[in-house]
Amino acid sequence: MAPVERIVRYNLPERFVHAAAGISYVYLLLTGLAFWTPALYWLAIVLGGGYLSRLLHPWIGLVFTGVLLVMWAAWRREMKTTPEDREWRRHIVDYMTNNDAQVPPAARFNYGQKQFFWLMVIATWALLVSGVVLWGIASVPGDMAWLRYAAILVHSVAALSTIGGFIVHLYMGIAVVPGGLSAIVHGDVSGEWARQHHPLWKTTPRT
Repeated sequence: MAPVERIVRYNLPERFVHAAAGISYVYLLLTGLAFWTPALYWLAIVLGGGYLSRLLHPWIGLVFTGVLLVMWAAWRREMKTTPEDREWRRHIVDYMTNNDAQVPPAARFNYGQKQFFWLMVIATWALLVSGVVLWGIASVPGDMAWLRYAAILVHSVAALSTIGGFIVHLYMGIAVVPGGLSAIVHGDVSGEWARQHHPLWKTTPRT
């Protein structure tokens, strides 16, 4: 039998950075939810206790920001919206319902993946700025109390936006597109998978 054609989907540095982003984001998500409501404070207990979670949360936030900056530097050109993306956007319902025959061809990243990327980039900067204010909230002067409330509002809205995007990202990558999880773990996909899901992508065979 002829060997199955394999295509490099993500190289090792990309997979490492993606894993670092995922791990740090999940930690921030869980500890953030613990701080959000007493009903979920048990998450902080599981993660080492309230004091440790409160201590590490902002530092892990800086780690996540740094990792996302690396991803932005590596992928920003590939994440630009193209005319093909605008056509793909008009068929997003077909994509979500697995009506692949009606979905226009995509390059390495489709429109949905690009929008998730930019959502995370923009929301992360909002989280960083508001998080720095909250980190040093004791130093905010009393006559600038509005800054505290603004930081809480921005941090909450940005966090909820990333949570929604993260849930959709997981669902699409695991449930809707078979092989998506394997691609980010192992780094390669079959030639048939590449032609089916990203036919405009200039692929690189694995040697």
